[in-house]
Amino acid sequence: MANNNPGAPQAVMHTAEVPNAIADPAPLGLAAFGTTTLMLSFINAGIIAAAGTGAVLGMAAAFGGTAQFVAGMWAFRRGNTFAATAFSSFGAFWWSYYLIVVVFAKGLGTAAGPILGLYLCTWGIFTLYMFIASLHGTRAVQMVFLLLFITFFLLGFGAWNWFGAGTTLTHIGGYVGILTAIAALYTSFADVLNATARRVILPTN
Repeated sequence: MANNNPGAPQAVMHTAEVPNAIADPAPLGLAAFGTTTLMLSFINAGIIAAAGTGAVLGMAAAFGGTAQFVAGMWAFRRGNTFAATAFSSFGAFWWSYYLIVVVFAKGLGTAAGPILGLYLCTWGIFTLYMFIASLHGTRAVQMVFLLLFITFFLLGFGAWNWFGAGTTLTHIGGYVGILTAIAALYTSFADVLNATARRVILPTN
C-alpha cells in the first residue's frame, strides 16, 4: 500500500502492494459497489423496466451489501479509515435499500416520495463529504465519489419530484449512476491488475 498512515484517505486505492498478511479489500468493495450500482442504474435510467428490480435486490443483498460490508471490516483491520468508512457504509446502504423495497416501502403511503427523496439526499450528503476526503487520494477514487454524490442528489430530487420533473431527474441520475459504476469497476480492475502484476499497468492517479 502506498501510504501506511492509518487515517490517510488515499489508502483506499493504490498502485503497488507492500507485504501484508491481509489482502487489500478495496478491489472487492469497489467491484461489489460497481456491479450492483450498474444493475440498478439501468433501471433508474429507464433502459430496463422496473420489473427487473428483483434481480437487483438479490445482487444488493449478496454482493453489494454483504461483500462490501465485509470489505469495510477488513479495511478497519488494515487501519484504513477511509476505505473502512466507505465500504461499511455503502454495504449497509445496499442492505437498507433491500429492506426498504422488500419490507417497508408498502407502508410509506403518500410519504413515499418525500421520505425516499430525503433518504437519497442524505446519502448524497455523506458521499459529498467522502468526496472531499478523497481529494487527498487518487484521481480514480475522486471520480467515483464525484459521480456518486451527483447521482444521489439527482435520484433524491427525482423521488421528491422537484419541479414536476421526477421521472426526468431519475433517468438522468440513472445515466450518471452508470458512469459511476464504470468508474468504480475500472478502479477495482486497476487495483487487482496492478497488485497482481506488481507494477502499474492501469493508472489510478
